Amino acid sequence: MTEMTRPIEAMLLMATEPVTAADLAAALEALERDVVEALEEIAEFYRVSNRGMELRRVAGGWRLATAADLADVIEAWVVADQRAKLSQAALETLSVIAYLQPCTRGRIAGVRGVNVDGVVRTLLVKGLIAEAGEDPHTGAMTFITTGVFLQKLGLDSLEELPDLAPLLPDAVVLEAELGRLVEDHTTE
Repeated sequence: MTEMTRPIEAMLLMATEPVTAADLAAALEALERDVVEALEEIAEFYRVSNRGMELRRVAGGWRLATAADLADVIEAWVVADQRAKLSQAALETLSVIAYLQPCTRGRIAGVRGVNVDGVVRTLLVKGLIAEAGEDPHTGAMTFITTGVFLQKLGLDSLEELPDLAPLLPDAVVLEAELGRLVEDHTTE
């Protein structure tokens, strides 16, 4: 293996798209032919050592991927992960979106009092929320719940969501505030 092997592997591990040999060579300040040689050595190493991943040429570049013969194992793991329960933070964020949709990350963070970027990404990946366009006043992306959300909760529509008032302290005040927010949002 060459001196470039480790940095090439590290870059490929972090890449979200196939990376060309030219891009790797530029990043390493190396000759492209030397990088191609190192890439072929890495690919051969994975192939002969029967590793769980392999280096493939795809879409004009190079990418690390799981070994093709492990597809069943990976599929079972991904499906099991889909059934994983949501964290408390995800449930809270999902509730805010369900009751105040469409709403921006800033609005969600304001209600929860914490940064919600990671939780919003998780809910997007799980298909429980979706982007709903930009807020006309701020230009920020808004989020809504999806059909998957309704399906998972066994609801036919958002109108079937339970009333919040009986579940919260100072419920009358909060419900009045939520009602005003919804009214303000629908009249805009």
